[in-house]
Amino acid sequence: MHSLYLLVIKLAMLYFDLGSPYGYLAAERVAAGLLGGPAEFEPILLGAIFRYRGRGSWAETDARDDNLVELAQRARRYGLAPFAWPDGWPGDGLAAMRAATWAARLGAGERFALAAYRRAFVDGTALTVGVLAEVADEVGLDGAALADAIADPEIKTALRAATDGAWDAGVSGVPTLRVGEALFYGDDRLETAAAAAG
Repeated sequence: MHSLYLLVIKLAMLYFDLGSPYGYLAAERVAAGLLGGPAEFEPILLGAIFRYRGRGSWAETDARDDNLVELAQRARRYGLAPFAWPDGWPGDGLAAMRAATWAARLGAGERFALAAYRRAFVDGTALTVGVLAEVADEVGLDGAALADAIADPEIKTALRAATDGAWDAGVSGVPTLRVGEALFYGDDRLETAAAAAG
């Protein structure tokens, strides 16, 4: 039973994009142990998912104000800091997600994601290349190498491949948690995913 449990946890994966406030909530809760074990943090580009599914973000619709209220309520309920919103959010997250891909390849995917999410949604700081370099330094990576890394064709290809692979696997948005072969889309599905993991 113990080995089976470890196998299931090993297969847990959180698909995320650093521009998603719901992704931030899910990342914090997964990192805090909601699943009872670790999950791999898999960066994907939400903008590409939007194009594939033929519709964009709720943040650019009439649902925006209601969702911002709901997000604030969830953060309070989870015991997290109040949201702060970066100027221009939602913006172009391509550089941030290439940086997250680079960090993941260096074994710092979860640490980088959490630190970047907190910069964006707790500090209210836009994730510019300079800020991303600071985040890299904060989690033990070489921030001076980040600008070249996110321009590397290999990193660009890796992010594109991860995004296409997620879409092909049935991921239609973030956060999505995969436990084994089952997908759970949305921060509000994490408890269901945790039950499946357990």
